[in-house]
Amino acid sequence: MADLGIMIESQDGTDWDRWNKLIDACHHGGLNGLWRSDHLFSLMGDSTRPALALVPALTALAMKSDRLEFGAVVCPMTFRHPVMLAREAVALDLLSNGRYTLGIGAGWNEREHDAFGFDLLPLKKRMDRMEESLEVITRLHTGDVVSYQGEQFQLRDAQMRPTPSRGKKVPIMIGGSGEKRTLNMVARFADEWNCISTDPETYAHKTSVLEGHCRDAGRNPSEIKRSMMGGFIIGRNQNEMLDRAKKLKEISPGNAELEPQEIIDRAKQRWGMAGTPDEIVENIKAWEGRGMQRFMLQMLDQDDLDAVELISKEVNPHV
Repeated sequence: MADLGIMIESQDGTDWDRWNKLIDACHHGGLNGLWRSDHLFSLMGDSTRPALALVPALTALAMKSDRLEFGAVVCPMTFRHPVMLAREAVALDLLSNGRYTLGIGAGWNEREHDAFGFDLLPLKKRMDRMEESLEVITRLHTGDVVSYQGEQFQLRDAQMRPTPSRGKKVPIMIGGSGEKRTLNMVARFADEWNCISTDPETYAHKTSVLEGHCRDAGRNPSEIKRSMMGGFIIGRNQNEMLDRAKKLKEISPGNAELEPQEIIDRAKQRWGMAGTPDEIVENIKAWEGRGMQRFMLQMLDQDDLDAVELISKEVNPHV
């Protein structure tokens, strides 16, 4: 059975009212999870849109729902310190009785980093920072006394309390598909690999690369959960799908120049998540056959609770 949930770009309009309504819709609809991004302002160009802070929002979710899984897809390590992130992760893990997954990525958006004074770093140093961060977090989560000497982070007889609810660490999700560094880190550190929506052939290739890194690390690839995040368009009929595509033209500048049918076609081409509930069920099952275990449907229109209800009632029970 697939884990099916909603993912929102929280920097593009999330306030407390929208967030609470989404929590309620996903919880009462029986979905597996609710996930959000970790950015500081809109990446689509409208910096006046609300962008609800990460940790308070996740804390509210942990307290408001007693069953939803949740987390960020993903926290850029260019503006998150690993010690503080490790502590926050344990707090959210304990508060939710083990429903939180810590999502980690390298960071990428130059405009966002420039605006808020964070150094994006050259790619190699960015990946080095991510790798060191994973070392720091996983070592601190053991509860042992830790000393660590990295180029960017140092620990001296550090010990973190309390410890995670599920043994030695909070589950870590790594986002990205870079073959040399990212997938190597997935093999060594991750409990879940999250890749953005892609086609089956590319996914099969990336899976093969990950399996090679797992062999080198002496790890069984089946220990790593596979998840995918990407946009979707659902409708009971073609007119409903076209109406949602028209709304996406208003919300997302990347879709502004496309005709509604082109938006639908592009969603189908990327990973197939466009169609009637039956068509989306069929596509999810096809991806399950390729080893995918969790699906995060990226909802750009955060007020479209009807889409959440449609997924909850007509897709989720069948996957």
